[in-house]
Amino acid sequence: MGLGIHIIFICVFLFAAKYTCLGVGNVSVLCSEQERLALLNFKHSIQDPFEMLSSWVGNECCLWEGIQCDGVTGNVQRLHLKGDWPYPYNHLAGNKVSSSLAELRHLKYLDLSGNNFHGSRIPEFIGSLKHLSYLNLSDANFDGIIPPHIGNLSNLRVLDLSSNYNELKADDMAWAFGLSSLELLNLSYVDLSGAQNWDMMLHMIPSLKELSLSHCRLSNVNLGPFLNSSRILPNIKHLDLGYNSFKGPLPGLLQNMISLTFLGLSGFNHSLAWNFPNLLSMIPSLSELHLSGCGLDKTHLSSPHLNYSTLSNIQHLDLSNNPLGGIFPSVLTNMSSLEVLDLSDTMLNSSLPIMPKLLELHLSGNKFKQIEDVGIWRQCHLKQLRVTNNVFRMEMTDPPTNASECSQYSLELLELSRSLKGRIPETLGGLANLRDLDLSYNKLTGSIPESVTGLRFLQVLDLSENQLTGPIPEFLGNLTQLFLFSNKLNGSIPESLGKLAALTELYLRSNLLDGTIPVSIGQLAKLRTLSISHNSLEGAVTEAHLANLSMLKYLDASSNSKLTLNVSCGWIPPFKLISLRLSSCNIGNGFPQWLRHLRKLEELELSNATLSGPLPTWLRKMPIISWLDLSHNKLSGSLKNLPNAGNGDVYGLLHVLLLEYNLFSGSIPRSLCRRTDLEVLDLSRNMLSGKIPNCMGNLQGLTAMRLSSNQLSGAIPSSIALISSLLWLNLNKNNFTGEVPPELGNLQGLGVLDLGDNKLYGNIPNWIGKKLTSLVVLSLHKNNFTGRIPPSLCKSSNLQILDLAYNNLTGTIPPCVGNLNGMVVSHSIYEHFLDIDHDKNVIQVMKGVDLEYTTTWDIVFNMDLSSNKLVGEIPVELTTLSKLVGLNLSNNHLSGGIPESIRKMMKLETLNFSKNELSGSIPPSMAALTFLSHLNLSHNNFSGQIPTGNQLQTLIDDPSIYAGNKHLCGPPLQNTCSNHQDSTTTTSKKKHKAADEKMEVWLFYVDIMSGFGTGFWGVIGVLMFKKQWRHKLFMFAEETMDKIYVAVVVRVAKFKRGRE
Repeated sequence: MGLGIHIIFICVFLFAAKYTCLGVGNVSVLCSEQERLALLNFKHSIQDPFEMLSSWVGNECCLWEGIQCDGVTGNVQRLHLKGDWPYPYNHLAGNKVSSSLAELRHLKYLDLSGNNFHGSRIPEFIGSLKHLSYLNLSDANFDGIIPPHIGNLSNLRVLDLSSNYNELKADDMAWAFGLSSLELLNLSYVDLSGAQNWDMMLHMIPSLKELSLSHCRLSNVNLGPFLNSSRILPNIKHLDLGYNSFKGPLPGLLQNMISLTFLGLSGFNHSLAWNFPNLLSMIPSLSELHLSGCGLDKTHLSSPHLNYSTLSNIQHLDLSNNPLGGIFPSVLTNMSSLEVLDLSDTMLNSSLPIMPKLLELHLSGNKFKQIEDVGIWRQCHLKQLRVTNNVFRMEMTDPPTNASECSQYSLELLELSRSLKGRIPETLGGLANLRDLDLSYNKLTGSIPESVTGLRFLQVLDLSENQLTGPIPEFLGNLTQLFLFSNKLNGSIPESLGKLAALTELYLRSNLLDGTIPVSIGQLAKLRTLSISHNSLEGAVTEAHLANLSMLKYLDASSNSKLTLNVSCGWIPPFKLISLRLSSCNIGNGFPQWLRHLRKLEELELSNATLSGPLPTWLRKMPIISWLDLSHNKLSGSLKNLPNAGNGDVYGLLHVLLLEYNLFSGSIPRSLCRRTDLEVLDLSRNMLSGKIPNCMGNLQGLTAMRLSSNQLSGAIPSSIALISSLLWLNLNKNNFTGEVPPELGNLQGLGVLDLGDNKLYGNIPNWIGKKLTSLVVLSLHKNNFTGRIPPSLCKSSNLQILDLAYNNLTGTIPPCVGNLNGMVVSHSIYEHFLDIDHDKNVIQVMKGVDLEYTTTWDIVFNMDLSSNKLVGEIPVELTTLSKLVGLNLSNNHLSGGIPESIRKMMKLETLNFSKNELSGSIPPSMAALTFLSHLNLSHNNFSGQIPTGNQLQTLIDDPSIYAGNKHLCGPPLQNTCSNHQDSTTTTSKKKHKAADEKMEVWLFYVDIMSGFGTGFWGVIGVLMFKKQWRHKLFMFAEETMDKIYVAVVVRVAKFKRGRE
């Protein structure tokens, strides 16, 4: 008995000693100093915003998280640093994998998947880690060619390089032949389109059991003779060739894989070359088959040659994205072993039969008419049901009384997003085993029923993007994620939410919540995300509200204008936030001092947060914050204290600096030129002075530079042209002088160029139209430009806003303006750029005043050529710009009439032709401009009656729009016309009257000529033929002249004697 006890004691002791050495963190083992330093070098080479490596301190590296050492030697054997990228959770980021890992010479297991290495190359030194048996670099944002050095890892059993978004490539797969122990190879999403020898891998790596080559850009061109070899491949169990570009018959190689259980052929367009029964008979061992997007229809599933014995082996079948249509395929009911079935996007619309062994069912994107068709109340053993994007005609209701309801439901996941309307039925509470319920993006109304809140196993509840009303109910304590955003929930945030101890995500934004935030929220120790923005919350947020939120990474309380942050100046927050949004809240008391402790911040939004005073000096030593928005405050002083430590090369987010609408003064600091990571820079609406530094050309990644409404001066630096990525350049309302630098013509992607309200001079450059063909907005107003409007501007076919007002331009409006296709046809070449920030502003003179278009500028179509010295007529071609909303040609020297075709400009809202020399009548067709709300034709030479009717009738109360035209008459002017007939009739009569007058003049001259001819030839003709009459006429004339002569002489003589 005593001996037995001693033996048991010794065994327990040895087991404990072994377990301590090998399993529980290697407590008794000292790690190698060389390897410890190598790990620390790796830690210092990357960014760790989620503190995945926070335990990497001290000398015992075998105790660090993610590290496992050999129990005897202390050498590092496992490095497990799997992240969650590209999702915004745990992950590391860096420009490369540090070569210090090459010092871990005894490493057997390396997992760097789910991290972000910014498109760097897979390091060659990995090929020197000869003991590696597991290597996972998937989802790690690697780029370039796979280094062939990996082929040196002869002990490797698992190699996963998948999901690097086709940025990772291979030119020759021969290196894989050296992986003699390899059992699993996953190259999905690796570009193999140019790779040689990929088809030989199945034969050259005999140990291979799993091969995944989906989304590899392979095609029939890549098919080699080995794929039709007759050689038996007994080891292959898993083969995925899905989503490539294969066509035609299946490779004969498949029938040689006698152990194959998994086959992925999704996207394989072979619907005409084979059918479903042939495939199953070819590979009877299959248990999982993926045929998504193969062009299959119901005829492929209804062959009389089906062998039902082969059907019984299939456990997982994916037939999604095939046009099966209509009725549920009956052949599927014969698959007695089927556990997972995906029929998403197959155009099904009929009721589904009960399938007792089915555990997982995907039916999204179909045409079911009512929710009962999917069998939600009849599939008793089902554990997962996904039915998104089915717009049911009927509301989700309680189960019908004639349905064979289950005594117990096994359902654990129910996803019904983008499908439902009506109220949430109480009977959902009968699904007692639910862990995950997604009813998001529906049209659900009413309150959240208690039956849902009482689901005791529920962990994830998503009711976001609905129209739910009422207060937030009390939930049970197992919830880990609660999404209630974008509803109409009201009342206050319940105190009971603080009892959900397991909660990690809480989204309550965009509701109608009011009242104060309960202090109990501060007890959610596992909370990572708190989103309560866009509500009407009020009161103070104190240190008690945030006391225990040590895991918090994302905090968004923005757009609660009555919410005040009230913490002491010396407060040290318990969390290390990555994102903080407090815009449109009340912070006050200067710049928050406690932010100096948040050195992991990537996103900081404090816009419109009542901040004032200068930026603190400690801010300069903070790491660069990728997204920094301090706009719409009263911050003052210099910009030299902006965060400037590190290089700002942080993943994921746009790199944005928004400081507009403040009181910053002084010059633009040269330190800003080091922010080469920046994509958007907005310093507008401040009091900055001096010149733009030449070094701003270093900001090679910049897409938007907005420096408007400051006091900047000097010439526009030509170095800006070095920023080839620039889409938006806004320098208006400054004091810039000189000519527009010709180097700006190199910015061929530029969409917005606003240089208005400066002191620029010279001609408008010809290169603007020739080189900047992507321009959507061109604004040069209020400068000193001279010369003609260059016809080359007409080549800017995307232009939708052209503003050349208030210059000294001469000449005529070029008729080619009709070629500005952007003012005729809608386009969207900058849709991706419009949502970068909230202050995208373009100032336009519309309806007589300066209007600043922010989020709507992209739907404004405007042309303003006013206040220049333009002459000539309004070109008819201008009226073809049918999308114009505003047209201003006022204060020029234009002559002629308004083109009758102006009726084609149906979108016009504002039209200003005032202060010109236009004449003629106002076209009655202007009454067809149904959107016209602002019209000014004053101070011209128009005449005739003012047309009325339709839209012009709404402007009849304002006579000023026609003032200064002395020959105009009719309402709203006081001088009346003699004929008050309808303007159209009057105009017609005027035309007929003018025609009659022309006819009368013509007849008058005909009468004169005929009378003259008759009289002349009637006398002269007679005299020519009667000689006697001629002699008598001449004698009479001579006698008459003699008598007149004698009479005149006598009278003159008497007059002379009388004077004597």
